[in-house]
Amino acid sequence: MSVSDTQADQVSSDTGRGVVPIFDDGKDPGALRTIGEVGKALGIRPHVLRYWEEQFSALSPIKRSGSRRYYRPEDVALIAQIDHLVHREGYTLRGAEKVIADKLLQSDASIPQAVPEVATKSVDEEFFGKLAAIRAELAAGLAVA
Repeated sequence: MSVSDTQADQVSSDTGRGVVPIFDDGKDPGALRTIGEVGKALGIRPHVLRYWEEQFSALSPIKRSGSRRYYRPEDVALIAQIDHLVHREGYTLRGAEKVIADKLLQSDASIPQAVPEVATKSVDEEFFGKLAAIRAELAAGLAVA
């Protein structure tokens, strides 16, 4: 279930995020991971992950009943980036938070903020047109039966 050292060395991001683990547990790569799975794969103890959640506003796993944490793939990548900044590049937690926040602001600035209203209307009209056609087919099918 854990990432071997050779696998971890082979899987590194070009953006300086550190090592993003390959989970070898048969789950889909986009599957949610428990705190134990993430901790084992990255070599980080669960109490450290919980502390980082308090310190890094960008890190917010899904919490289910009993406060069980489930990490999305982007959460795992963020944890790997935090680990890289803190343990390999020597950043403090506050410094790593600033670097991550700056990168998030830069990536948000590159994404167009507004979708043209015309495009949205045409997509909506197409969608509702398809729904009306499906409804008509269902009504015809029920009338025959």
